[in-house]
Amino acid sequence: MSLKIKEFDRVLLKDGREADIMEVLSDEDFIGDVGSGPSDWETIDIKMNDIVKVLSSSVKR
Repeated sequence: MSLKIKEFDRVLLKDGREADIMEVLSDEDFIGDVGSGPSDWETIDIKMNDIVKVLSSSVKR
C-alpha cells in the first residue's frame, strides 16, 4: 500500500517524531515541521521512506 501525503497532514517518522507536512515538493519529497512548540520547532526535509504512516489527514476521506 502506497501512502498519499498531502499538505498539512501529520505523519509519524521512522525516528519516532511527528511532523506536520508544510509543503509537498513531489510524491517522494516534503518539507515538514517537527517539535513540540515554538521554542523547539524545526523545519526539515522529509523523504517518503522516512514516513511510517499518516496520523491525521488535512482532508476528510
